[in-house]
Amino acid sequence: MFQTTEYKELKGDYVLVDVRSPLEYKENTIPGAVNIPLFNDEERALVGTIYKQESTEKAKRTGMEIVSKKLPSIYDEFLELGKNHKKIVLFCARGGMRSGSLVALLSSLGMRVERIKGGYKSYRSYVLEELPKVNEQVKYIVLHGNTGVGKTEILKKLKSDGYDILDLEGFANHRGSILGSVGLGDVNSQKKFESLILNELKHRNSDFVFIEAESKRIGRVIIPEYIHESMKNGIHIFVDADLDFRCNLIVKEYTKCKTSNEEICDSIIKIKKILSKECLEEFCKKVMENDYEEVVKELMVKYYDPMYMHSANQYDYDLKIFVSTVEKAAKELESFVDNHLKK
Repeated sequence: MFQTTEYKELKGDYVLVDVRSPLEYKENTIPGAVNIPLFNDEERALVGTIYKQESTEKAKRTGMEIVSKKLPSIYDEFLELGKNHKKIVLFCARGGMRSGSLVALLSSLGMRVERIKGGYKSYRSYVLEELPKVNEQVKYIVLHGNTGVGKTEILKKLKSDGYDILDLEGFANHRGSILGSVGLGDVNSQKKFESLILNELKHRNSDFVFIEAESKRIGRVIIPEYIHESMKNGIHIFVDADLDFRCNLIVKEYTKCKTSNEEICDSIIKIKKILSKECLEEFCKKVMENDYEEVVKELMVKYYDPMYMHSANQYDYDLKIFVSTVEKAAKELESFVDNHLKK
């Protein structure tokens, strides 16, 4: 009989394999899992339709016919994974037929495989239960500051230097502003967002975690209330930089891909309640001509800065820093943590 294991009990050298369809995998998976699907999205939809509209038996038979043609290539993929890990741990949606049938087959062929009890659904329950507990152990060091001062870049530098961070915008795949999705593609789901947060916090090196100040919503995801409250009760640092530094950073960040100009214009139009139609049309004209500097500075002064400072003034800051370079700013923050917090 093949082995079934609770996700939270997994130990040692293993690799996770999500055997659900690519669309299910994209929506959310267990961090670090690779996708070896039994069905592609169309095949999964077909089997599901037959199950609902005709019969369970016919759905199973159709599934068997689809999968049987893929078994040699699936076996090769698992064989390759087995070369680098002591065991392979599979999961599907609920720990049912997809993972169960594949584990039974691979086990019979001598491979060291097992599956997660309850599948992805049980992992999701684990996230909802564990994330509030882990959050209670953390003291957040919250970076505040206007758009373009380099908060995200500073976080990345801190991480590369070995300090703990939580990149909420990275986990959401959205920058948290009206232009937040420009050049990034699809925003992550709420489930994926929370899974990535838990994974990062579970692997932290200390209980001090740098994080960027955010409103409760980032794109289409919501920061859990208990995390947002912990951020409010954290250590608050104000980050500032001059207008030219901010402008250069924003232009570099938002113009990385070929479709950025069109996406920027589509987003700018959404702030018509703040700026006049004529002003926005002029901004779009300049953007399409790759003339970004004036547009960026105007948006910061007239839109972003007033909106941000309204919420930022509610805090008494433990430290204020001025950014000349990201590297120097990171070093100043590291010194603050090492000399004042970790003693």
